[in-house]
Amino acid sequence: MASLGTTVTRSDGAAGLRPVTGVALVAALGGLLFGYDTGVISGALLAIESDFGLSSFSSGVVVSSILVGAMIGAAGAGNLSDRYGRRPVLIASALVFTLGAFLAALAPSAAVLTASRVVLGLGIGTASNLVPVFIAEVAPPRYRGRLVGLNQLMITLGIVLAYVANYALENVTHSWRWMFGLAAVPAILFGVGMMLLPESPRWLALKGRTDAARAVLARLRGRPRTAAVEAELAEMSAGATDRESAAPRTGRWRALTGRSVRPALVAGVGLQILGQASGVNTVIYYAPKIFQSSGLGSSSSILATVGVGVVNLLMTPVGMLAVDRFGRKKLLACGAAVMSLALAGLAVTLAAGGQGSSFAWLAVLFVVVFIAAVATTLNVVVFIIPSELYPLRIRGTAMSATMFSNWTMNFLVSLTFLTLLDTLGGAGTFTLYAAVCALLTVFTLRFIPETRGKSLERIERELTPRAATSA
Repeated sequence: MASLGTTVTRSDGAAGLRPVTGVALVAALGGLLFGYDTGVISGALLAIESDFGLSSFSSGVVVSSILVGAMIGAAGAGNLSDRYGRRPVLIASALVFTLGAFLAALAPSAAVLTASRVVLGLGIGTASNLVPVFIAEVAPPRYRGRLVGLNQLMITLGIVLAYVANYALENVTHSWRWMFGLAAVPAILFGVGMMLLPESPRWLALKGRTDAARAVLARLRGRPRTAAVEAELAEMSAGATDRESAAPRTGRWRALTGRSVRPALVAGVGLQILGQASGVNTVIYYAPKIFQSSGLGSSSSILATVGVGVVNLLMTPVGMLAVDRFGRKKLLACGAAVMSLALAGLAVTLAAGGQGSSFAWLAVLFVVVFIAAVATTLNVVVFIIPSELYPLRIRGTAMSATMFSNWTMNFLVSLTFLTLLDTLGGAGTFTLYAAVCALLTVFTLRFIPETRGKSLERIERELTPRAATSA
């Protein structure tokens, strides 16, 4: 990354955007690992069930075990990053990803496989917490939405790569071991890449390391010390000084209960809970089973799942471009409404269709519409919004609380999905998820603030008076 400081141009121009884009792309490899390690189970599960003779419940335990690790990783990563920096904690997560991939590939039993997926979850929880924060803290306000959105693009790419690996290795002996083991390659690349990146300038400013923050900021903006760089640094430093002096001395976790943080926490945590409760990850984890229940065969179900992953990947850049043009709030509200309608259509199709092939492909169509809406709206903003809302002094810790709620709800939804499917049937299950999406629409309009084009420091200043007047 030594070349970051060699380009001298306008920081808001195309050339000036290249250095920070390169940094964001490397950091977003954590998102690729997130996507691959969560998506690979959808195709691997059928072979794992055969090899280990798993029941529906034990299959759910294997699938959801990764979320236990993710909850732990998300809960701990933020506080560590507030203390020691974003970069070293992300490097540590790359080592965890690598270890988890090898353990999963070599697992001799379902119990060991479950434990290895907990290890992988530690890496996923850490990456889901810190990659958006790291990118948001290095990005200029004008392009922050699409740059943080690179994380989601890489997540979807990781899911597609997992689906492709599932399809390509379906008939290979011990195919699921190869599926898991391949994740070690991007994990190593992620670790090496993070070693070459600078630390977040905002974290450096928070720690009083102004000269280091200035040097990093100049490299990220592709220009030497100029008035624009000094102005941006002054805003960071002033915000860090003001917020640090106001921070409670009783600890970062207790600071989350303060009135100044409450509006951001309600928006960030509420978004995670409702977003996960919409059932979006059940499609990622259990897509082949959903398609099989609608009447498709095993091979067709896996192939249709690959198609869903491709739609997810192709629609994500659309959302990345839209989020800085139309804003986070409007995009999410519209997307949640479409998600609700698509799931309602899926529920009606499953109720009326039985096992007919025409109804099976209609179910696939509704899933594709749902995933397209998710990819362009919810999945783009779900990490962007909380990474922008929280005060710098406790940003990592607040993201820990936020992503812990995300992974906890993810765990509950994925663990209960098969049971819901057995109890309520496909129609009842997806009617329930459709209602949650409708509730997400209302929540967005009521509680999510618009942050498009604003500096992180300005967002913090605007939310604080809201907290004071609402107390």
